[in-house]
Amino acid sequence: MHDTARFGEGGQDAFAERRQAFTERVLGDQTASLVTMMAALGDRLGLFKELARRGPATSGELAERAGIQERYAREWLAALENAGYLSYDPPSGRFALPDAHAAALADEGGPFFLGGPLQMLGSLSAVLDRVSDAFRSGGGVPQSAYPVSFWEGMERFTAGWFEHLLVDQWVAAVPELQERLERGALVADVGCGRGRALRRLARAFPRSRFVGYDVFAPNVEAARGSAQAAGVADRVRFETRDASAGLPERYDAVFTFDVVHDAVDPVALLRSIRRSLADDGIYVCLDINCSDKLEDNHGPLGALFHSVSTLYCMTTSLAEGGLGLGAMGLPEPKLRELAGAAGFREVRKLPIEDPFNNLYELRP
Repeated sequence: MHDTARFGEGGQDAFAERRQAFTERVLGDQTASLVTMMAALGDRLGLFKELARRGPATSGELAERAGIQERYAREWLAALENAGYLSYDPPSGRFALPDAHAAALADEGGPFFLGGPLQMLGSLSAVLDRVSDAFRSGGGVPQSAYPVSFWEGMERFTAGWFEHLLVDQWVAAVPELQERLERGALVADVGCGRGRALRRLARAFPRSRFVGYDVFAPNVEAARGSAQAAGVADRVRFETRDASAGLPERYDAVFTFDVVHDAVDPVALLRSIRRSLADDGIYVCLDINCSDKLEDNHGPLGALFHSVSTLYCMTTSLAEGGLGLGAMGLPEPKLRELAGAAGFREVRKLPIEDPFNNLYELRP
């Protein structure tokens, strides 16, 4: 009885096994963090793309091709081979990026590319001290505290969604919306970030006109430059604006992409969107695929979302005195509650298969 009370089911021996297993798990997670840092270096320096483009290389060959120091190339290649990211041929001394791995590490903008998250995760270390302070004293970390590389990484990450899913799956899930865009509509993207979604929509629907709003001015400036470079500035414009305080026009359609859960005042934001819609307007809301029950979110994605929420989504809202919903704070029941409070009469979850996001159609 004493052993059960102290050590749990199975007694001391079983406890020792569980302790050992968990210690190994923690070590594995720490190793994974370091591997992520090494992979982030490979993404930043173009090493994965170099191996994908020109094939296997020794450390010396990769150093010469990528313009880096051989000693660093040698250590980096060994680390990523040990981690299973790269393969190694002992007779030739060459390392290779397997074709099946290239989609995640070298295919920029592809549907499986994960270089953007590598850049984002590396950048989050820049705010770790400030997040730690917020744990103790409250408040949060403002968007202005995050380095430019974080926003660049976010755009690279979402590029795969916007280039491959936005038009062919998300817009297509609302046939009436697709028809309007094809005929010509006025469309807003609230929380537009660096403008990738609107550039894609502008290419797909040249008869429509688009405006993006974001509260963070540096991203708006980047969006303007990218629209000009992409040749769509004649039908896409961007404005720095707190959309929760009101929008200046009436729109045939409004989009938000993983924005509402970040909002300082989600009800005010949704109310502003509802008021800005034409009487027959359509609001399409993309947000995190999650449950309102913690136990249903168990697993790698739940851990990922809650961690990113702590380091960005929740804390940037709290920094402005906001609600701080966080990345997992907008499951379907919560969206319906907030949308009802904002005056929306209809909320319809759209039938898409996406481990990251849910898609909703809202009508005023």
